[in-house]
Amino acid sequence: MERPAIKTHNLTKRFGDFTAAKDLSFEVAKGEIFGFLGANGAGKTTAMRMLCGLSIPSSGEANVAGFDVYRQTENIKRNIGYMSQKFSLYEDLTITENIEFFGGIYGLSNKEIRDRGSALINELGLEKEKKKLVGSLPLGWKQKIAFSVAVLHDPSIVFLDEPTGGVDPVTRRQFWDLIYDASDRGITVFVTTHYMDEAEYCNRISMMVDGEIKALDSPSELKKKFGVESMDDVFFHLARGAKRSDN
Repeated sequence: MERPAIKTHNLTKRFGDFTAAKDLSFEVAKGEIFGFLGANGAGKTTAMRMLCGLSIPSSGEANVAGFDVYRQTENIKRNIGYMSQKFSLYEDLTITENIEFFGGIYGLSNKEIRDRGSALINELGLEKEKKKLVGSLPLGWKQKIAFSVAVLHDPSIVFLDEPTGGVDPVTRRQFWDLIYDASDRGITVFVTTHYMDEAEYCNRISMMVDGEIKALDSPSELKKKFGVESMDDVFFHLARGAKRSDN
């Protein structure tokens, strides 16, 4: 049986008397697109930071890409990709320069950077724009480039924190095509979003409310369980009693 890409048991993060994430237990399979949903303040970003090795848990267990979140955080960082909620490339560098810079950070050889960078530019149809400063490009293109760079080194897992915020619906759908391609290559995708229509694109989703997982299943099963027609309705059913307002 193949080992899960992510496995947690009672993962908890406290800040003084405040529990930001409580007893999170779930598994994510290799190549799965796993949605981590919840309103602002639900604890999504706190949970993601623990899984990325950026924040040590207060208690509980978690294994990411085969590594322990307490003892092997540097190994985790080398085996994942990450795209932040805010645009994560350097706007005063060209597309090509960003690819070269991040390829170096990810430990790729000069040949790997050239070959993979060339393939990336061709796939996105940016041959004529590769010498342009990233800051001059439309937001949708920036986000697609940022995602492509985040998986340039073929990580085991890519973490996406609200990756399509502020992007128009057509570009959002194109962005999800890139996510599907990554999943088809065996990359596990862990994505947070507040767009409930995007929940429909995930294999499974977890709904967080006030730091706890209140539901976890496929979109179709969750809609069936709550007797509703949309993920918006599922979210409303679960989140209407939420007490928090921000992370």
